[in-house]
Amino acid sequence: MSVSPRNMAVSDVLYGQADSPAHAGFADAGGRFDQDILAMQFGVTQRDIAETAGLSASATYRKSRMASASAQARLMEMSEILRRVTDWAGGGRQAFAWYRAEPIPAFGNRTAESIVKGGQATALRDYLDHIALGGFA
Repeated sequence: MSVSPRNMAVSDVLYGQADSPAHAGFADAGGRFDQDILAMQFGVTQRDIAETAGLSASATYRKSRMASASAQARLMEMSEILRRVTDWAGGGRQAFAWYRAEPIPAFGNRTAESIVKGGQATALRDYLDHIALGGFA
């Protein structure tokens, strides 16, 4: 039985819920989100991953910062949204471009990146679920 990423505690992210949908393909063997894997999956740099997740540039070369609970929570939120839109967007690079640049009218023309950084990842996930089920934007 897998755990819903929406209900997952940060400690679960850090210590072993690597079978969750948010982790699929983005986590290292220890279940931690790995910026190298994320960068490779989306065709961007590690610095792009850190910046987009709202982390400092120093997080790209300090493994201890990327392993912190707050960094892992940010990476989880970002990767969950990206995973949801990758197929719709046509691939990883397109999903990343959408995440950073496409305005979403239902959120006052803010981008997914801005919405997640503003602490509204749950609202964005709910909106994407609504769209996936055939709802109108």
